[in-house]
Amino acid sequence: MQLQYYHMIRSMITTFLAGMGTGGSLIIAIGAQNAFVLTKGIQRHHHIASGLTCALIDAILISAGVFGMGRLVERVPLLMPVVTLGGALFLFIYGILSLYSAIRVQEGMRTRGEAQGGRKQVILTTLAISLLNPHVYLDTVVLLGSISTSYPPPANYVFALGAITMSFIWFFALTLAGSLLLPLFRKPVTWRILDTIIFVIMWTIAYRLLIYSDILSLSLR
Repeated sequence: MQLQYYHMIRSMITTFLAGMGTGGSLIIAIGAQNAFVLTKGIQRHHHIASGLTCALIDAILISAGVFGMGRLVERVPLLMPVVTLGGALFLFIYGILSLYSAIRVQEGMRTRGEAQGGRKQVILTTLAISLLNPHVYLDTVVLLGSISTSYPPPANYVFALGAITMSFIWFFALTLAGSLLLPLFRKPVTWRILDTIIFVIMWTIAYRLLIYSDILSLSLR
């Protein structure tokens, strides 16, 4: 009996770590979410709210995927193009704002008072950056949801828990990384570099979203 419990616990730990590894490989890639959370962490501007919002979104979507909602995304053909177009437009606009900020910045570290927007605006912007990116649904709902089906209950829930845990660890690590980078961002040139990088990231992701959905190819015909 004890040997049986040992094998069960070891299997659950292995499944949990597999969830963390799979979730981490999808979450850690540099993207709009990560760039935004890192910026808020550097500014110390509602950075906990931003990181927590991203982690909670992942938790909800991963859970939805495990409970079979990934099939809904696959069965509604109009859902992804609409989300894709809205997300690309939002990222293009956010990229322009970042480029404008890179051009006009003349001071170093932006304090809480200098950073734009209150907690509500930061959370709404985080929601927009997260939920208007169709890759979020493909990665969390469809992909992780599909992988979880290879584990019989309750192991599939343990796999999902591992992925969710990794999301919380990563986004709060980003807020901490922002705090550690504070000395660098007392110089205006560092902000110029970061804002320019964010501009490139936002526009690259937006362009790829349009290419992915074939919206550009259709408009060019």
